[in-house]
Amino acid sequence: MIDEDQVKISVVTRHLPEQSSTEQMQFAFAYTITIANAGDEPVQLLSRHWLITDANANVQEVRGDGVIGEQPLILPGREFTYTSGAVLNTSIGSMHGSYLMLRQDGSTFTAPIAAFSLHKPGELH
Repeated sequence: MIDEDQVKISVVTRHLPEQSSTEQMQFAFAYTITIANAGDEPVQLLSRHWLITDANANVQEVRGDGVIGEQPLILPGREFTYTSGAVLNTSIGSMHGSYLMLRQDGSTFTAPIAAFSLHKPGELH
């Protein structure tokens, strides 16, 4: 039976200066997530839960069905990649969360998404 250890999640982030405004304290970031199924059965991503924290410790909580309008079925040995974004009131922040995944037998499990940084280039040392 597939479990959270067999769903591998990797993240690549980037700052979007063309969608940001320092004067208005809006800093836009894109994140590209790859979800790999290292198990031996298909899994389906049902929903997402994010906690997005800026440098002032303000937290936005986001919950919703699927990702980017999809609830992808990820076959064994395959992966699903998507890009989404977040806007913060500070130039540094972080995100972490989880996906609710559906097994072939109808049971579900939570796949954690480790914290990752959102920051303008040169903001962190």
